[in-house]
Amino acid sequence: MNMIFPVILCGGSGSRLWPVSRRSYPKQFSRLLGAESLYQATLRRLSGADFAAPMVLTGGDFRFLATDQATAIGLWDADILVEPVGRNTAPAVLTAALRRADDPDAVLLIAASDHVIGDDDGFLAAVRAGAEAARGGQLVCIGIRPTRPETGYGYLELDTASATGAAQKVRRFCEKPDQATAEAFLAAGNYLWNASVFLFRVRDILAAFDAHSPGLRAPCQAALEAGTTDLGFFRLGEAYAQAEDISLDYAVMEHSDAITAVPYGGGWSDLGSWDALWEALDPDADGVALSGSATAIDCQRTLLRSEEDNLHLVGLGLKNIVAVAMRDAVLVADMDASQRVREVVDLLKLQKAAQAEDFPRFHRPWGWYETLCLAARFQVKRIMVKPGGVLSLQSHLHRAEHWVVVAGTARVTVAEEVKMVSENQSVYIPLGARHRLENPGKVDMYLIEVQTGAYLGEDDITRYEDIYART
Repeated sequence: MNMIFPVILCGGSGSRLWPVSRRSYPKQFSRLLGAESLYQATLRRLSGADFAAPMVLTGGDFRFLATDQATAIGLWDADILVEPVGRNTAPAVLTAALRRADDPDAVLLIAASDHVIGDDDGFLAAVRAGAEAARGGQLVCIGIRPTRPETGYGYLELDTASATGAAQKVRRFCEKPDQATAEAFLAAGNYLWNASVFLFRVRDILAAFDAHSPGLRAPCQAALEAGTTDLGFFRLGEAYAQAEDISLDYAVMEHSDAITAVPYGGGWSDLGSWDALWEALDPDADGVALSGSATAIDCQRTLLRSEEDNLHLVGLGLKNIVAVAMRDAVLVADMDASQRVREVVDLLKLQKAAQAEDFPRFHRPWGWYETLCLAARFQVKRIMVKPGGVLSLQSHLHRAEHWVVVAGTARVTVAEEVKMVSENQSVYIPLGARHRLENPGKVDMYLIEVQTGAYLGEDDITRYEDIYART
């Protein structure tokens, strides 16, 4: 059977969807449109009879998130490659192809982890058509039929306009146009949005890299050869950092004369801005889209989103506004300025504001924690440890801790003593004591942690043992 091998690119920070998407918890892992994250929806879409197990390329900070969210939807066989540093799409794709070099006729499907597809059946039909063209030696793009004169996307110019879904010759790649040019593209009928979804055989993309970007192969090959298996992940070697930071379009696709495109006419979005999410949320007749605990009164073309159940966001008499409320940050912006949200993040970084990059809930391989209250000499946290989760054996130089279990049962180590702590029971961790927290149960365990001391920073941790191999 001719299988398709998905390669899911799962890096990036999605800063234009701040504050919901941040460097420490980017948009692909967020539940922006339903019960599943964008990453989970992508994995589910690219599974089934036509597809082999996916290869996922992500950063070290997200390796456990990528695995946890995959297994949460029943996907246990994903091949997770951990990049030591982000190097854009060309090195990622080349590395994926080199990893499958023993099967030169394998057809790879390159897809982002954070795109929204409105018509899965139509998209998969386009993928199957693209796979057939790839088996004939073509480098294939899945192009999106434009529905408006969009200036935020690149375009593919086809030889001719066609209403069919068959693969068609790509004449050229076009950069993001100005408004007048985008209107001309739409009127011409032979232009598609470039969704950066590609299909090709391993042998063909390797030959294209050798012809058009030969300098990329050495560092990517060296990174694979020096790679190590670690807790079910494959860590690429440090040579990966020497690869040029360049997109697949610039490195290969724009230079090849074997490019075809398969048009897809269903709904699609890269969710690159808040106005794109507003559109994906299917606003009502007044143009109002609500998400979470939010109410709109006499509003028009407005997105109101609350990320907290106990924080109710109300809009009154708003027009053309995006308002997003989180516990630690609120964004209020003109809808037409939503493409500029990245400027907000850049400014917050200059101001050294934690909200620029840090998510209020910090995800860890064992679960997560969040700060409920922070003062000069004390901090209160809520901690969730998933079943089987084990925190490192550690100590603190500057703080003591008091743990109160509020749901589930914890196994707690303090110095040489190991004991079970059940709901409504507590334990004290003296300053400097070696300690460890585990969840031996089958349900999530929650506790409240009260820290007291002269310094409460997260870097006041000395680790002695860690099952997750963190330094």
